[in-house]
Amino acid sequence: MRNAITSSLTGLLLLQSFLLPAQSPGNPTPYAQTITAADLEKHLRVLAADDMEGRETGTPGQKKAAEYIARQFAADNLVPIVKNGGEKGAYLQPFSLYRKTWGDFYVKAGNKQFAYLKDFITNGLLSVPQETSYETVFVGYGISDGKYDDYAKLDVTGKAVVMLEGEPKKANGQSLISGTSEPSKWGTADSWRAKTTLAKDKGAAQVFIISAESAEGFRQVVSQRGALQGRFNRLTLRPGTEQLGSVGTFLVAEETAAALLNTKPEQFKKLKEQIAKAGAPVSAGLKGKVSVKAERKEETVQTENVLGFIEGTDKKDEVVIVSSHYDHIGISPNGQVNNGANDDGSGTVSVLEIAQAFAKAKADGHGPRRSMLFLTVTGEEKGLLGSQYYADMDPVLPLENTVADLNIDMVGRVDDLHQGKSDNYIYVIGSDKLSSELHRISEETNKQYAKMELDYKYNDPKDPERIYYRSDHYNFAKHKIPIIFYFNGLHADYHQPTDDVEKMDFTLAEKTARLIFYTAWEIANRDNRLVVDSNKP
Repeated sequence: MRNAITSSLTGLLLLQSFLLPAQSPGNPTPYAQTITAADLEKHLRVLAADDMEGRETGTPGQKKAAEYIARQFAADNLVPIVKNGGEKGAYLQPFSLYRKTWGDFYVKAGNKQFAYLKDFITNGLLSVPQETSYETVFVGYGISDGKYDDYAKLDVTGKAVVMLEGEPKKANGQSLISGTSEPSKWGTADSWRAKTTLAKDKGAAQVFIISAESAEGFRQVVSQRGALQGRFNRLTLRPGTEQLGSVGTFLVAEETAAALLNTKPEQFKKLKEQIAKAGAPVSAGLKGKVSVKAERKEETVQTENVLGFIEGTDKKDEVVIVSSHYDHIGISPNGQVNNGANDDGSGTVSVLEIAQAFAKAKADGHGPRRSMLFLTVTGEEKGLLGSQYYADMDPVLPLENTVADLNIDMVGRVDDLHQGKSDNYIYVIGSDKLSSELHRISEETNKQYAKMELDYKYNDPKDPERIYYRSDHYNFAKHKIPIIFYFNGLHADYHQPTDDVEKMDFTLAEKTARLIFYTAWEIANRDNRLVVDSNKP
């Protein structure tokens, strides 16, 4: 009988071991409290320092930041799980990006060489791989419209045309073309398209548009349109081809245009006055010579995501991801460093602190039932490329086993909409898009622990900012993986050199990171995997 009782007890204990979690999840609060404003600031002062040079994707500063994140993961005993061709795991997930960019790109005239982004910028792509010379000719405003025709007595075939920006106006400010105060198609912001098309139809080989009177004025043009020039150097995950033409549209200052036409800058002011007075094109007879070289080339950029892993207990095959991007926009053309403290140094240091909290719980015997992946990605500022690489090309852990992604981008600053109203809020985006359970968990967890104001403004599919589609969580959501995006909103320092540590609200950042920790804890330790039962825009 004794043996029978012993066997029964042994069997019962074995049965319980299968039914119960391998470890008790325990109380999350002591671990949430290890996430502190002081530690968040300590990490951010490293990642958003000037020597990180703005962490632009593929630069030494970005790689330096990646190494710092990897060292923190190692110090907290997170597991390196990236297999880079060897048995030993790594924290860095390297991949290649491809960029079409300018090689030699210059304009020569009057014994002077003019430089891209300093003396000229371009609208559209062109390819002139060998230096080529052209005769230049002034074509007024470059307009042909009814009775007003700058090309009436000119043959511009094979020549580079130089023209004034905008359209001619009368002394009272009315357009000579429309006859009213409303601009014609030749006077709108994108009139360069119509002017370039017309010049090409007339046989022009290159088009130069005078877009500023002074060097200072042209610097403002470069500043205003400089971001658009970035599209000509865009990084992609795959090598690509471009549609290149041989005719370019160059925006220049009067000084550069004067060199092209062998004249003086003051001449253009006189010509504008003569045209306005005559109410008709004026034949200036300005000519000269110019040489152009515009070389396009492709380069490969090496970059890295950084991954740290904590293995779960009885549900270890299922994975909860906590993510952020650690790259930023680098150094401005004028040499100013964009430190990106809020965007997204704030999210990255939150990931580090949340990872440390889970690691301490595991060390105390209260590790999560599901596995946790702490994912800091690069290339977000280049088009969500790092998260796209992970999700679409090399998911280190199977996407079908990924339960949720909690993504953190720009937290710990009160945005313009909440100034003077609240400093205890967080925008919650996407929680209800794919899983009603995730949305309920988010709200209940906040009510129990954090007690923050959950603002759903940007969750509205009609909101014009379309924030749901603008950070790394979206590369998981498109695979039907439930997500929450945590965001404190936009402000005047967004993508500016003034996005510095000193402007952070670390108390708000602490509250937010703790809320995300509690939410991740609940998702990782609940009995059932989140259901995917919604499909909201």
